[in-house]
Amino acid sequence: MFEPLYTADEMKAAEAGHDVPTLMERAGRAVADEALRRFPDARSFGAVCGGGANGGDGRIALDVLRAAGRKAEEGVESEVLIDALFGTGFRGEPRPEAAALIEQVNRAGVPVVAVDVPSGVNADTGEVAGPAVRADVTVTMHGRKIGLEVAPGRFHAGEVVVADIGLEHRETAARLVTPEALALVPHKRPEGNKYTAGAVLVVGGSPGMTGAVCLCASAAFRADAGYVTVCAPRESLPVIETKLLEAVKRPLEDAIDVLERHGAVAVGPGLGRSDDRRALVRRLLEESDLPTVVDADALYGLEPFERSAPTVLTPHAGELARLLGRESAWVDAHRVEAVHAASDRFGCACLLKGADALVAAPGKGLLIAALGPPSLATAGTGDVLTGVTGAFLAKGIEPQLAVALAAAACGVAASLGPARGLVAGDVVGLLPIALTENGGVPGTGSTPELRTRGLSSPDPS
Repeated sequence: MFEPLYTADEMKAAEAGHDVPTLMERAGRAVADEALRRFPDARSFGAVCGGGANGGDGRIALDVLRAAGRKAEEGVESEVLIDALFGTGFRGEPRPEAAALIEQVNRAGVPVVAVDVPSGVNADTGEVAGPAVRADVTVTMHGRKIGLEVAPGRFHAGEVVVADIGLEHRETAARLVTPEALALVPHKRPEGNKYTAGAVLVVGGSPGMTGAVCLCASAAFRADAGYVTVCAPRESLPVIETKLLEAVKRPLEDAIDVLERHGAVAVGPGLGRSDDRRALVRRLLEESDLPTVVDADALYGLEPFERSAPTVLTPHAGELARLLGRESAWVDAHRVEAVHAASDRFGCACLLKGADALVAAPGKGLLIAALGPPSLATAGTGDVLTGVTGAFLAKGIEPQLAVALAAAACGVAASLGPARGLVAGDVVGLLPIALTENGGVPGTGSTPELRTRGLSSPDPS
């Protein structure tokens, strides 16, 4: 359900007590075997090798390739290149000589196989401070590294292949969410009713933005909530009444009064940013003890709050930058640091949207959900994510897991739709299939074929 994601220190701990030459032999052979499998017609292989263990892996790979009858030597003149310059211990920006070599690799115009992590990528964070190799495939030892799954590093890794080098798996602080984790979403029970199945209050939907609240409410229903109420400005209610059949509709001023019959709140989609709307968000957070997901307009101008109830923030990079008083470019460059900083500042779970959905919570490790295809980057999918998160919170799932599973559900649903022209409503319609096929329903075991590279999480809308 969750795949471990290793840091450099966690890899050192896993390797402790093992014979280093044996591990290097296995690693080098794994790289060579993958290179031969991927490029069986290539007659020449080159490698750029550093002075550490990563470089040793690369040189062993060249030995194996020569034994297989291929021309294999250090240098960039070849049909396939092996990048063994830097390993998992690399930090910061390459020195000029190494940077020039990385640029040579990227300009070579041939396939590149990276050893463990593309050179120039921080294995712990995915940060890229200078030139970094753009690999077609990365053969990583024992387990995936965080930097292979977090942007911008993940866009340098190509397809990631995990090589077994004979180590035991250990607990890691960061984990990758798989489709099988959706089995953790509770099913409706025979003895239950629409309220026990999950009752969600959705707050938003100003004129001109009624689509956002309708998508959010529909997604909550399709994520298997049993009851949804929409509170929106009075002038929006006729439109919402027409577009949204199943939900109860109430004017925005009733939001506080109807809290008690619900199990969770989703606030923000299309809400607006006026002072009175910001005051309503504050009241919902401070006067309610219901689990709450805060998104979109509700994040605007949000300040830290006192709250013991489960709470989730779901910003994109621009929104998170405003919450932290930073530039969005800084957030994009330091995604792991940024999401942890927001979680600590607000004392709650925080999901940072993007090509990888990063979910941090105070005192907990990182969850990464990156199951969606590029087609998921379309207007309204952020509202869908909010609705699904609200439904999962109403079902009693703790906040960090709830929003991580919601991102996974949206990604799986999108992967079942068209590769081009997908709209947010398509994702809503496909949610029941995504949850059924991956949700542990007795008698089913099918898992949709997922595209696992070049991925995107819900659009920052």
